[in-house]
Amino acid sequence: MKAIKLLLAAALTVVTLQPSMAASATSSRIKDIASLQSGRENQLIGYGLVVGLQGSGDSLRSSPFTDQSMRAMLQNLGISTQGGQSAAKNVAAVMVTANLPSFASPGSRIDVSVSSLGDATSLRGGTLVMTSLTGADGQIYAVAQGSVIVSGFNAQGAAASVTEGVTTAGRVPGGAIIERELPSKFKDSVNLVFQLRNPDFSTSVRIADAVNAFARRTFGDAIAEARDSQEVVVQKPRTADLTRLMADLENLIVMTDSPAKVVINERTGTIVIGADVRVSKVAVSYGTLTVQVTESPQVVQPEAFSYGETAIQPQTDIQAQKTGGKIAVIEGPDLKTLVAGLNNIGVKPDGIISILQAIKSAGALQAELVLQ
Repeated sequence: MKAIKLLLAAALTVVTLQPSMAASATSSRIKDIASLQSGRENQLIGYGLVVGLQGSGDSLRSSPFTDQSMRAMLQNLGISTQGGQSAAKNVAAVMVTANLPSFASPGSRIDVSVSSLGDATSLRGGTLVMTSLTGADGQIYAVAQGSVIVSGFNAQGAAASVTEGVTTAGRVPGGAIIERELPSKFKDSVNLVFQLRNPDFSTSVRIADAVNAFARRTFGDAIAEARDSQEVVVQKPRTADLTRLMADLENLIVMTDSPAKVVINERTGTIVIGADVRVSKVAVSYGTLTVQVTESPQVVQPEAFSYGETAIQPQTDIQAQKTGGKIAVIEGPDLKTLVAGLNNIGVKPDGIISILQAIKSAGALQAELVLQ
């Protein structure tokens, strides 16, 4: 036991946090931690064509819908398309998506995303022709058109090719003009409903308390109620202007809270630790076994003036090496102490992830473990 304590003193540095340091609550404005229910965005979608590509568009035989769309567009422009099938590869069929902001008015512009539907290899240098964007109700809310900006590129020769990023998707900044406004109006709302971006009962109650404290000073009565961990409802006073009320409430300062979580991404070796994570007293031992197999075949020659044949004699060398194996007793107020100690004894990120999973299985990790 004395040896274990000495090992712990050498490998782990236990830090005791003061109450003010252990608290995870931070000060934030309401506008930064909650959104207005009536101020939600709406998704738009449309189908269109990108023209002007340098031979990197859809092959019309493999993508018949591109040829049909191109013929329909030309007929709408008064151009006859009777004849054989075109072999041009400067057109690509794309899906166009956008988010319609809340309280958007006709005439304002929004960005759109463009993604290839067929076998086009690149949208670089193309132009999106007029495309209608519809909502979930089937109504047209915006029309998009403009030059497509693609961040990726590709280059190829006879025997090699280089590709960086995604060349079959791009954006048209400010490429859509809003043609129809949303049916609902902010001024028509009877109350305000705040939706927390990170649902938590403590934060929800604190938002209601902050709004009621402001309302008692201004209107003489409480107007907010926390319904659950995500919604806080604010009743509109009779004498208040809804826009000014929202401007005052969204700047109120609230102490936010969050549950203890440990997020692990095993593919990248990323570990994100919450401030309120606690670790009970456990003993940790970690060791790795490395097996190295080396093949060194040798050529065997027959003796002179003999009837033997030249042959290859296999030769295999196997080396096994075991590292680690130290035992340390972990007892810290938070997970930061544990990770610092594991780093001191040379445990790599993949080993730390395995140890954290084992500590959670042992019931000593007082937090939610999220694996991605």
